[in-house]
Amino acid sequence: MNFLLPVRVALFYLMLAFTAFVWCLVSLVFAPFMSFRKRYRFVVQTWCRGAVWLAKAIVGLRYEIRGQENIPDKPCVILSKHQSTWETFFLSAYFEPLSQVLKRELLYVPFFGWAIMLLKPIAIDRNNPKAALRQVAKQGQERLDQGAWVLIFPEGTRVPVGQTGKFSRSGAALAVNAKLPVLPIAHNAGTFWPKSGWSKRPGTIQVVIGPAMYAESEGPRATAELNQRAEDWVNIQVRQLEEGGA
Repeated sequence: MNFLLPVRVALFYLMLAFTAFVWCLVSLVFAPFMSFRKRYRFVVQTWCRGAVWLAKAIVGLRYEIRGQENIPDKPCVILSKHQSTWETFFLSAYFEPLSQVLKRELLYVPFFGWAIMLLKPIAIDRNNPKAALRQVAKQGQERLDQGAWVLIFPEGTRVPVGQTGKFSRSGAALAVNAKLPVLPIAHNAGTFWPKSGWSKRPGTIQVVIGPAMYAESEGPRATAELNQRAEDWVNIQVRQLEEGGA
């Protein structure tokens, strides 16, 4: 039935776009009158769960999770591998409420961007790295104080399978200053949902949630050490997943 896969992928994108448009319209009407937590569940969690389900039902893209026991009771900073769009949907549905660091250009997308603005994202200007770091530090602390998880893709952009990107220290710095851990997450979503193009293929994505990592001291050196520890763990896990053909 592989010859039907392009048709299934096209149907998936059609359904994804349709549900996104409808749900953004509904959210813009009702979400402003909700508390932040209820708004997040209504706008993001519901639709993202639907997107993950569509990928499973239409494309055959399933997933397995390991390491749920490592998730702290209190929200902290999530540092995740970034290979595709799938993990954005999955993590946004799995952790709630969650504030994501994203490029501010997404806020300008009609309907979609307007709905995102209701959810307290940390929308940075990638062309101004110094200002972006200050913004992540300030707004990230505010989100953590409000009881939200902060999701950061420390590589800054989606990285193709088999490649790695240098981790930005912004997430580790935020965790050190807040005296909270970072929660590293590895996966192999890019194997089934590549960074480039429209192609998808059925299979089972492996998601591995690592142990919460705390800084051993304070200051820039502690930030660098924590960031490197998280980067090494994620890269090792991803390499094992890719070599295992998961």
